[in-house]
Amino acid sequence: MKVIKFGGGCLKDGESFIRAVSIIGSSREPQAVVVSATEGTTDLLVEGIREAATGKDVTARVISALMEKHGALIHHSISSEEIRADAFRGLQEKTGRLEKLLTAVSLACEVSSSLRAHILSYGERLSALILSAALRSAGIASAAWDSDEIGMVTDETCENATVDIEEFRANIAALVPALFESNAVPVITGFFARTPRGKISTLGRNGSDYSAAAVAAALNATRLEIWKDVDGFLSADPDLVANPIPIRRLSWLEAAELSYFGAKILHPRTFEPLAGMDVSVVIKHFLEPQSPGTEILAEGIETEDVVKSVTANGRTALLRIHGSGVGFKPGVIGRIGRGFADHGINIRSVITSQTCINLLVDKADAGRSLEEMKTLANGIVQRIELKDDIALIAVVGEGLLRRTGVAARVFSAVSRAGINIEMISTGASEVAAYFIVGKNRAAEAVNALHEEFFGKRG
Repeated sequence: MKVIKFGGGCLKDGESFIRAVSIIGSSREPQAVVVSATEGTTDLLVEGIREAATGKDVTARVISALMEKHGALIHHSISSEEIRADAFRGLQEKTGRLEKLLTAVSLACEVSSSLRAHILSYGERLSALILSAALRSAGIASAAWDSDEIGMVTDETCENATVDIEEFRANIAALVPALFESNAVPVITGFFARTPRGKISTLGRNGSDYSAAAVAAALNATRLEIWKDVDGFLSADPDLVANPIPIRRLSWLEAAELSYFGAKILHPRTFEPLAGMDVSVVIKHFLEPQSPGTEILAEGIETEDVVKSVTANGRTALLRIHGSGVGFKPGVIGRIGRGFADHGINIRSVITSQTCINLLVDKADAGRSLEEMKTLANGIVQRIELKDDIALIAVVGEGLLRRTGVAARVFSAVSRAGINIEMISTGASEVAAYFIVGKNRAAEAVNALHEEFFGKRG
């Protein structure tokens, strides 16, 4: 059993859907498919929600745009007139429901997190409908399934929710005969699920990777193929480094660290549902299906120079909490963590000294983080400093902590480039070391490191 996932960049026009059908049809083993929304659809819905919440009546415009876009996909990817007509009816039915939800937002001039999640889920509902119909038109038995219908349950959080894998596994087990009836290929919506109370929950932007992994875990799949519009992981971002090297094999830990620290290939939480399982995760290039892509296995291998990739994340802010006893007094970090969690702020990393607690947060949360710290400040906290003109540079590779001299090469390379390192963290991960530089020097730092470990490219 394998699970195939197609990202939005792979589902942007009629030819893309036909290509996806060909990829699915070339496999002879049992398979389930998970899909993202078509390219640009989630952005359209996000913008529609934002404008509707101000009282603007944008419903007709959004629905018209969705009908035009997805209607064209149906027309170009489905040859059977009967199946095409059925797909159009399904499109009208789903956009009709969406229309009511958007109207409710514009009338109330506000949107709850659960209603927002419900509206955003329609991108995936529409793409699953069309791909399943395109499969049937090509003679491949298939049905579209919404993830909330097949029992993908999360915690009570409606945004960036966590899937309850054990409950999902129990729920989907009863549906397996229906999902794969007559060797059908189920096409399942990614990105969203439902809370225990039945509300729609989303799994975060690009969360279809995460939900595909949850489906793979629940179905006890041995392989998860994630099809993207890129050829897997690279030794660096091609926007920063000329001709980076494709990485053909990574460990789960290495891939997770790269995703977390800036590589945009996978959702950082993709590997959570697969813990304890023997599942091969393969990133495949949608336009070059014969390319091996990147295979990601539970166990890693150490290369000669250890380092496999260098990343930069400019979407990071540093919050420094100064005080003579902040690193000594018990409970300070716990109180900060609880306060941030209550406001939905994720702390990426904590580095402490006797007189300073350093918190790395997403740049989008920088302002809220500063305001929250002001409410938590007491006699111990003397000064709070926020820096958002920084970049987080990560060096990732199996054996990073074990191999002598790697850290010295990393920091020597950056020093030779004349770049000041503002903060360093090593040892928190077995496969990653990271440090902070000024955002305007991030590209130079990445290139200096890439040249050190991979030679000059270009």
